[in-house]
Amino acid sequence: MNHPVRRAVIVGGVRTPFARSNTAYATLGNQDMLTAAMKALVDKFDLRGALLGEVAAGAVIKHARDWNLAREAALGSGLDPRTPAYDVQRACGTSLTTVVQLARRIALGEIDCAIAGGTDTASDVPVMYGRGLQQIVLESARGRTLGERLRPWLRLRPRHLKPSVPGVAEARTGLSMGEHCELMAKEWRIGRAEQDELAHASHMKAAAAWSSGFYDELVTQFGGLARDNNVRPDASREKLAALKPVFDRGPGGTLTAGNSTPLTDGAACVLLASEDWARSRGLPIQACITQSAVAAVDFAGLAGPREGLLMAPAYAVPAMLDRAGLALQDFDIYEIHEAFAAQVLCTLKAWESAEYCRVKLARKAPLGPIDRGKLNPVGGSVALGHPFAATGARIVATLAKQLAQRGSGRGLISICTAGGMGVTAILDR
Repeated sequence: MNHPVRRAVIVGGVRTPFARSNTAYATLGNQDMLTAAMKALVDKFDLRGALLGEVAAGAVIKHARDWNLAREAALGSGLDPRTPAYDVQRACGTSLTTVVQLARRIALGEIDCAIAGGTDTASDVPVMYGRGLQQIVLESARGRTLGERLRPWLRLRPRHLKPSVPGVAEARTGLSMGEHCELMAKEWRIGRAEQDELAHASHMKAAAAWSSGFYDELVTQFGGLARDNNVRPDASREKLAALKPVFDRGPGGTLTAGNSTPLTDGAACVLLASEDWARSRGLPIQACITQSAVAAVDFAGLAGPREGLLMAPAYAVPAMLDRAGLALQDFDIYEIHEAFAAQVLCTLKAWESAEYCRVKLARKAPLGPIDRGKLNPVGGSVALGHPFAATGARIVATLAKQLAQRGSGRGLISICTAGGMGVTAILDR
């Protein structure tokens, strides 16, 4: 039986404060953070004991012990333990992907309510050892007698004890995301001053939003923190200009620790529902999710010329706009994830380029510029931080609240991810 498509709405969100890695959450893990954020969301909307249709969340960097992360967080959140849950992983687009997936299930009438989220830690990373030690341990575990269990350990050598930690390099190229973005900055001729200017604006907007109380009900105290510890109210263009490049240390390098997102720990969750379910519980309807799109680029040159690793949103957004019958200028707010200031600037420049839009996007005319005053009005990832899988939910909750405060409007979300992908969405009120 076919059911009419319903509107999936954003009720609201909660996140932990975002912390620079190896600071406030250095001894905490993904399970701790995601459970805290989800429990805060449950408490905020009086959902203790409630049976929801689904929970979906994920993390990019996680231990084997977190194989059922979303379900364990749901069990620890206070929800009815019969609430099902599953894990998702799409790099930096993880929690926006969970929002989109669950919104579609709500729209189709399969479920009435759901929680989407994500978490990540750059502090509690799994430390691994080589295959030699792995084989010794496994062979010993298979032994049936004491001798069989001890014998493999006679092969143990000092080299077997050399640890390795998860890397940030792309497997196809061997380059880190920052190195890839440095190449993009050179290709698009994005200068250091432009990047520092965007980074400075990110900190100023974030600091102002915190001072105004915007984040007070969006962020729950956790791990000794009450607010994000990366925001720099005293940031200045002069201080940013004094920092040295970190990915290309030569004279042409432009990406620094100041105009790039820091390694960050944190978690975020969003409550989604049908309009009827939200109204039946007396819950707010902040915005609805109306469109989404994903895209990927051939950043490794497997089928042709290489594309910039973080340029996929340049493809996903126009495809989404065409489906919605909208122009790039038809938005009141643009929430573009600041993986690096250079990435945002490259994407904006691509949309303004007639040649790029014609050759790469097969468009007769460029998408054109956006009003920069509408870009990340309450701060972006450079200032707030970027726990990989949590950023999408952070942005959705932030944008939904801004639209609710305005009383009407439309917002665009654009997130680049590792692996050359982009995840985008539109929220309306």
